[in-house]
Amino acid sequence: MRPAPSGPCGLSPRCLSRLPDTDRRQARQRLRLCLVVFLVSLSQRPGLGGPFVLTRLRSAPVTVRFVTNTTKESKRDLLERLTGLGFDIAEHEIFTSLTAARNLLEQQQVRPLLLVDDKALPDFTGIGTDNPNAVVVGLAPEHFHYEMMNRAFRLILEGAPLIAIHKARYFKKKDGLCLGPGPFVTGLEYATDTKATVVGKPEKTFFLEALRGTGCAPEEAVMIGDDCRDDVGGAQQAGMRGILVRTGKYRPADEDKINPAPYLTCENFPEAVEHILKQML
Repeated sequence: MRPAPSGPCGLSPRCLSRLPDTDRRQARQRLRLCLVVFLVSLSQRPGLGGPFVLTRLRSAPVTVRFVTNTTKESKRDLLERLTGLGFDIAEHEIFTSLTAARNLLEQQQVRPLLLVDDKALPDFTGIGTDNPNAVVVGLAPEHFHYEMMNRAFRLILEGAPLIAIHKARYFKKKDGLCLGPGPFVTGLEYATDTKATVVGKPEKTFFLEALRGTGCAPEEAVMIGDDCRDDVGGAQQAGMRGILVRTGKYRPADEDKINPAPYLTCENFPEAVEHILKQML
């Protein structure tokens, strides 16, 4: 694992080492009470032994949250898939970009044209879609054809807001990297001279919303992910510390593509958890 040469300090071990003994004990107690809201990219199974490592993590004084930009399945389907892989996860611990998009639709009281995968539609149950006056774009390979994109284009020209669930450039599948929704959102922005409202990672508001109700401030939170920009970069811009793992969609030298650099770069999820348990608690 390779620590960054510099990064957000907050209540990191390096900061604690410079405190007087009494203040250090008080700071560590604070960390144990509300420390690390631990955010994990769920796009891929996070490394060999992931379920066991997560169980070990839960024995520590750590609050756990899982965040993901996935828009190709509902939260319930995602939960079933992860529990099927052996992960001990509760539904309330998962915060998705679909949840963030739904929250925005309810706040704005609009009727969306939903360009999302059909499997994600249950997360929008109860949201009116007749006579749409907004456009929502997620990952929807079956709907990214000329007729549907042109319909979205015309709605935006008529004044409908463009809402991007996220703008990821690509994502990882078993057979390789695939285009994400970002290029399609950017195409609509270009064609309509409109700026999309982005609700998922790497937006600061997404990370802050994920922390809501945990009693944890951003500087007391750590994000683990395989996307240097959307996971680590976004989290660090929100005031958290970011750990980049060399799995999933990671590409060589990704850690050099963001500023500030990741707080830490690890080979996989278990190694990142080991660092937290041994160095941050």
